[in-house]
Amino acid sequence: MRCPFCSHAETQVKDSRPTEDNSSIRRRRQCEACGARFTTFERIQLRELTVLKSEGRREPFEREKLERSIAIACRKRPVDGMRIEKLVTGIQRQLETLGEGEIPSTRIGEMVMDALQGLDSVAYIRFASVYKDFTDASDFEGFAGSIAEAARK
Repeated sequence: MRCPFCSHAETQVKDSRPTEDNSSIRRRRQCEACGARFTTFERIQLRELTVLKSEGRREPFEREKLERSIAIACRKRPVDGMRIEKLVTGIQRQLETLGEGEIPSTRIGEMVMDALQGLDSVAYIRFASVYKDFTDASDFEGFAGSIAEAARK
């Protein structure tokens, strides 16, 4: 592992332990050249995933991008970071076990919306506003109304 401070190629693992949700290994490392300490996380990756965008472009699946978009939707909401991490891990596992190398971005978006709907209704609406490309207030009203209607049933 290359040191992020001095770019030296040799680092030593000082401590390894599983994360709280057992989805990854947290490793504490020390650079042999400059002595700086840093933390890395090691996750299991079952398969390489490619995201098929709506305009036909293909790009590699990025867990960090998924995590960032969910975190933005949950910003200033009473949602613990660990719950976001579990949600992202769950979605990534579902994608990896689908058996498909290429996943349409719409499928990922629907999975995120399903997960957010059960987590936080405001985060759900925030994500939906970007995912469904709301253009004006009436789009929000219609979507929020459908959520309120579903909650009454």
